Amino acid sequence: MAGGGSGIGFAVAQAARGEGADLTIASTNPEKLSAAADRLGGAGTARLDITDESAVRDFFDGAGDFDHIVTTAGDWGKGRRGPFAEIDMADADALFRVRFWGAAILAKHGAAHVRPGGSITLTSGMSAFRPQKGSVMATAMAGSIEHLTYGLAVELAPIRVNAVFPGGVATEIFAGLPEEMRKAEEARFASQPLPRIAEPAEVAQAYLYAMKAGYTTGQIIKVDGGAQLAG
Repeated sequence: MAGGGSGIGFAVAQAARGEGADLTIASTNPEKLSAAADRLGGAGTARLDITDESAVRDFFDGAGDFDHIVTTAGDWGKGRRGPFAEIDMADADALFRVRFWGAAILAKHGAAHVRPGGSITLTSGMSAFRPQKGSVMATAMAGSIEHLTYGLAVELAPIRVNAVFPGGVATEIFAGLPEEMRKAEEARFASQPLPRIAEPAEVAQAYLYAMKAGYTTGQIIKVDGGAQLAG
């Protein structure tokens, strides 16, 4: 579980633990890992940068086999928002580093360690389908995960590969925003069919489905409270 130290990743780990799973959670932050393992009542931990291909290869070579691999790791960096004409392409490149290249590296080296019937689940976001002004590269990055998922589902079959695309989620980062900013964010969801931001535990259910649904592969699972229908 890459990115399992906090946010959606921790919620997925917690939900999987509730299903009786033995867990290994990975993150670049040792403090988050330790705290998350304690909250889970014990879990294997690995300090791992999924953009470091040699480190990922070494991790899987020494870790044995898994039923499922999930990544929720992501780092939006500095290039997420701003006029396209003014964007620093180095910042834009960094947007892809964890979410896209990290996922590709994880799949490349993890696939050989997935047991029969197992799966790989990636993570992106609904900005792939709802572009806004000032978010060209963030939209492109989010959309790239859709096609990475399709390609991997064919390439790695019979390993199942799916991806979850959440909308707004009330993670620790959201909770830590200044009140005015948090309320402004919450207002964005008022017009969608489910007029509120999601809780991480709700989004985690989509990952459980992707892991447990043995006849599901190459699918993009949108968890957005119906926001895409609201225009």
